[in-house]
Amino acid sequence: MGERSIGRRHFLRRTAAGGALVGMGDFGFLRDLPAVTAEEARPDPERVAFLPDIEGTVRLIEETPRADLLEAVGRRVRSGKLSYQEVLSALMLAGVRNIQPRPSVGFKFHAVLVVNSAHLASLASPDGDRWLPIFWALDEFKKSEARDIKEGGWTMGPVDEARVPPPRRAKRAFIRAMDRWDVEGADAAAAGLARGVGAQEVFELFAEYGVRDFRSIGHKAIYVANSWRTLQTMGWRHAEPVLRSLAYALLNHNGEPNPSESDLAPDRPWRENEVLAEEMGGNWRGGAVDGEATTEMLEALRSEGVETVCGNVAAWLGRGVSPQSMFDAFFAGSGELLMRQPGIVALHAMTSTNALRYIYETVSGDRLRRRVLLQNAAFLPLFREAMRGRGEVRDERIDDLQPLEMTVGGGGAIEEIFDDVGRDGMRAARRLLGYLDSGGLPEPMMDVARRLIFLKGTDSHDYKFSSAVLEDFYEVSPEWRNRMLAASVFKLRGAKARDNALVKRTREALS
Repeated sequence: MGERSIGRRHFLRRTAAGGALVGMGDFGFLRDLPAVTAEEARPDPERVAFLPDIEGTVRLIEETPRADLLEAVGRRVRSGKLSYQEVLSALMLAGVRNIQPRPSVGFKFHAVLVVNSAHLASLASPDGDRWLPIFWALDEFKKSEARDIKEGGWTMGPVDEARVPPPRRAKRAFIRAMDRWDVEGADAAAAGLARGVGAQEVFELFAEYGVRDFRSIGHKAIYVANSWRTLQTMGWRHAEPVLRSLAYALLNHNGEPNPSESDLAPDRPWRENEVLAEEMGGNWRGGAVDGEATTEMLEALRSEGVETVCGNVAAWLGRGVSPQSMFDAFFAGSGELLMRQPGIVALHAMTSTNALRYIYETVSGDRLRRRVLLQNAAFLPLFREAMRGRGEVRDERIDDLQPLEMTVGGGGAIEEIFDDVGRDGMRAARRLLGYLDSGGLPEPMMDVARRLIFLKGTDSHDYKFSSAVLEDFYEVSPEWRNRMLAASVFKLRGAKARDNALVKRTREALS
C-alpha cells in the first residue's frame, strides 16, 4: 500500500437526488440527474475495489454529502434494500479504504476503530434504539473523511498482485515483513493471508504484532480486537482490505528509525516479556483467584516501573495465583487512573485493557497468551507516566472509594447518579457504588448509560469507552467489579449534558 497519497474518490454533483432512486419504477425522474460519463462509471484503478455486492453501498457512504447521508441510508433501510449487516460492512470498508491510520492509529482513524463499539452498543440496546449507534458511526465517518481529505486525500490502492505470496508462503512472508517493519511486504503478505489461510491462524499472527509496542497508546491492540470482532459480523470474504489496513496501522512507528534496527523504548517491554513468559511455568493458568494478590498488584501499578510490575505478575502466577487476579488489578487500576485524571490517557488505559483481555481470551497459543498478559501489565505504568504533564493527577485510590447511601431506590437512584455524572464525578461514583453494594441491579444502570451516550454522545470515545467498560463489568471478579464500574462514571455522559442532533435525524430518516 505504501506511504503515497493517491487520487480521491469522485463526489456526485447532485447526490441528494440519488436517494430517490430506491423503490421507484418510473424512470422519468432520471432526466433531472446529471449524465454519468463512461469514464465516471469505470472502476478507479487508483483505489482498491470491493466485492460487487457491497461496492455500491460503500460508494453511497463515500459519495453522499454528510448532511444527506443519514437520510439516504434511511430511505434504503426503510425500503428493504439495505440490512443492518450490509450497512455495518459497508461502513467498515469505507473507513479502511478512505481513512489513513497515520500519523497515529487514532485521531481521525477512530471512525474505523469505533465501528465495533457502535455494533456492541446496538446489540445491547432495545430494538427501537438499535440503529442509533450505527447511524452515529456513519456521521462520524463523514467527519473523519473530511479531515482525511484536508490532510491530503489518502485512499487505499490496489494491492501489488505481483508481490502477493501464495497461501503456503503467506505466513512466512508476513512474519518476515512485520519483523522488518516493511510496509510494502506486509501489505502483499496480508492479502495472501486473507486469500488462503484460516481465520484463527491469521488472528494469532495479527494479535502478536498488535500488542508488541505501546505506540499510539494502545490503539494497535484496539484495532486488532475491534476489526476481528467486526469481521465476525461482516464475513471473512471482506477480510482482505481490512487486514491490509490493519497491517499498515501496526507498522506505524511515528517517524522513528526502523525499530528492527534500533533499541527504542516502546519496543523494550515486548522483548523483556519474552524472557518472563518462558519462566512462568507450564501450569500458570491453573491457580486460584487471590484478592491479596490483586491488592498488591494494584499497589505496584501505582508507583512501580514496567520491569517490576511485569516481574510481579510472573512471580504471582508462578506461585499458583490465577491470571484472573491480575486482570482484576488491571481493570481496577485502569479505573483508578480515571479517578486520578479523567482524561484521554486514562480512558485509553481502560479501552486497551478491554482489547488485551479480548485478545488474551481469543488466541489459542499458550506462549502468545502469556505475552499478551504481560504486555497488559507493561502498558499500565506507561499510561500512568503518560498522564504526567497533562494536568493534575490526584491521589485517589479505587479501594478507598466510599459508597454513598442512596436516599431513593430503583429508577430514582439511577436518576440521581446520572444527574451527578458530568458535574461531580466523585459523588456520582460514590452514589453508583452505594447503589450496587446495596443490591441495585447493574443492567438498568447500563441501559441508562447507553441511552445517554446515544442522546448526548459527541465523540467516538463516548462509544469506545462505554462499550468497553460495560462489557468488562462481567470480566471482573465480584469483589472488584462494582468499584470498576463506579469509576467509569468519570467518562460517561450525564443527564444534564446537551443533546446531540443525530438522534432526531436518525429517527426521522427511519420513520
